[in-house]
Amino acid sequence: MTSTASTRRAGASLALLALGWLVVAPAHAKQTDRSQPMDVKASHFDGFQKPNSVSTLKGSVVITQGTLKATGAEAKVYFDADTQIDRVVLTGSPAHIQQLDDNGNLMHGEASSIDYQSSKGLAVLQGNASVTQQGRGEAHGDRLTYDTQTSQMTGDSGGDGSVHLIFQPKSAPAAKPAPAASGGKP
Repeated sequence: MTSTASTRRAGASLALLALGWLVVAPAHAKQTDRSQPMDVKASHFDGFQKPNSVSTLKGSVVITQGTLKATGAEAKVYFDADTQIDRVVLTGSPAHIQQLDDNGNLMHGEASSIDYQSSKGLAVLQGNASVTQQGRGEAHGDRLTYDTQTSQMTGDSGGDGSVHLIFQPKSAPAAKPAPAASGGKP
């Protein structure tokens, strides 16, 4: 085995271990978001709400559902057999997604494309993808999958041999103030 291959395997193992750490203490995404209406705005709309159809939105697309917000230059909205939104694929330079978890911490992601699969609670960010979880850290790679229900992430380097992760240390407990000196005179 070559030294380069060993280094890549060690790096991949470390990345898998680190991603596993992100899963150990997940912060659950805002659970009430999925029961909220999905509000979609754009400059242009072409399509209709029909079973198993696709509608296209272009120009400053903004999608909100509770605390979930996604933006991009274009979006394809996929309806299922019951005319419910099944998924939305956003593209942009870059496209963005953000959501609060149940603890009020913000997750922010961006990539060339974001495939938000509403029915599965997944956001697949692809193309120079990054996800930052407030107070926890961040991940960068060619493809990142973020579970909006559990905050679990997985990542792929796209073949260049690395997924970059940054972990935030836990905050140290506040130092206790020194006891006040006795100011009395003898």
